[in-house]
Amino acid sequence: MVPRAPPRFAAPFPYAGQGENRAGTEQGKAPLELEILGLLVAVAACAGFVDAIAGGGGLITLPALLMAGMPPVQAIATNKLQGTFGVAASSFAFWRAGHIDVRALAPAIAAVAAGALLGSAAVQWIDPDRLRLAVPAILLVVAGYFALAPHLGAGPRKARLGPLSFALGVAGPIGAYDGFLGPGAGSMYLMGFVALLGTDLLKGTAGTKLLNLTSNAVALAVFAAAGNVDYTVGLVMALGQVVGSRAGARTAMLRGAPLIRPLVVIVSIAIAASLLLRG
Repeated sequence: MVPRAPPRFAAPFPYAGQGENRAGTEQGKAPLELEILGLLVAVAACAGFVDAIAGGGGLITLPALLMAGMPPVQAIATNKLQGTFGVAASSFAFWRAGHIDVRALAPAIAAVAAGALLGSAAVQWIDPDRLRLAVPAILLVVAGYFALAPHLGAGPRKARLGPLSFALGVAGPIGAYDGFLGPGAGSMYLMGFVALLGTDLLKGTAGTKLLNLTSNAVALAVFAAAGNVDYTVGLVMALGQVVGSRAGARTAMLRGAPLIRPLVVIVSIAIAASLLLRG
């Protein structure tokens, strides 16, 4: 996801990286900053848990960073850093348990990387607001798709697309959207896995994490090159993300479709509502 102006939040806490540098802040505010960092780690752990199962962790962490007083572009970039650690942890957990076939997903990974790079570049010429009404509609379709088909994804089905067709026709375009705007990309990947590749919900969730990791890494590289990342806050939050994501992945593998399906529906509706309210 690329730099843009998210909704404005009042900043109840002073952000030490804002205005003066950290060394120039008042000494009396140091304990408060440590307290905020502790809260952000806890928020990141909760977000990582939810994101590992159904995506949408950014709905929790990005507002927290903004409310801590971090400037919008820096908040988005820092959110991408800590989120990348979380999705890497959940991807590793799913892979280690045998739910990710990296070789089979290689065409999709390449397509997502190329798409995310193109999406990041396209934002310079295309107004992202043009997608703000279309994306909620797509996410509501995703929510309805999983809500109205209670047995969908309970087991593998016959694939409607081959690996290359899926990569070029589904994964690449979603990767471009993730680089261009981003919210709800995980739900779109999951619907593609289940509806078009015929995977069950657990394997689809695992594959989604790997594709999310790919697009996150590309976007993070763009942010890092622009110098927008607060590495101190991002890396501290990453500790919470890794703990929460590993726990979420284990829970998803233990509970399976009965847990994943309702969470995907809730997260998809939440992201759609967030985008509509923001617009």
